[in-house]
Amino acid sequence: MSKASAAKAFNALLEVTKEEMKKKDGKIAIIGFGTFYMQQRAKRNGKNPRTGKKIVIPAKKVFKFKASKKF
Repeated sequence: MSKASAAKAFNALLEVTKEEMKKKDGKIAIIGFGTFYMQQRAKRNGKNPRTGKKIVIPAKKVFKFKASKKF
């Protein structure tokens, strides 16, 4: 496979992944490789490492990957 066609295939995979993750389920399973999914992270307390001041880290959605057992 040429470098250009590999880049084209990879970019197509990224676009499909982005579109699927925007959906309500937000889960993509690639058999033999793993599963990409979105997870809600709750708000939590943290500390600014530079100043030591306590801060609240807001809740957000994060992108996760779980490798297949075969991987």
